[in-house]
Amino acid sequence: MNQSSEDTQEKKLVAFVKARWHADIVDQCHTAFVEEMDRLTQGGFAVEVFEAPGAFEIPLLARDLAKTGRYQAIVGSAFVVNGGIYRHEFVAETVVAALMQVQMETDLPVFSAVLTPHNFHESEEHRQFFHQHFRVKGREAAAACVEMLAAREAVKQAA
Repeated sequence: MNQSSEDTQEKKLVAFVKARWHADIVDQCHTAFVEEMDRLTQGGFAVEVFEAPGAFEIPLLARDLAKTGRYQAIVGSAFVVNGGIYRHEFVAETVVAALMQVQMETDLPVFSAVLTPHNFHESEEHRQFFHQHFRVKGREAAAACVEMLAAREAVKQAA
């Protein structure tokens, strides 16, 4: 575990689980997520990062993290590409479905930035495109996280 904020004692916590396959691309999502969370919440949240070997391992780790009761939300991020061995669409779909299952079973918001491109080639042009795309997805995940937590808080206050 590597903490992105120094003082997690006083801040609300979000766990960010990232797969290490294509780490240079996935790391862009994490960086953008942390930056956007800081911007949107004026530093009110600390983001703790956890690494998973690949996308398939993210839901189990997300479930384990949810069960700790420490986190307000969990984000999973991976870049699932066609490696020619198995159907990458199946992998991404399975991971996203499992993240939804974790969310429903633990009553904790779980967000997905698990993406699979139609085509990806190990070229500089594609790498640059997906570096930028994952930064966008990191910002979008942060916005969704803040909005969902606010909506849940409003529901709690209305009850």
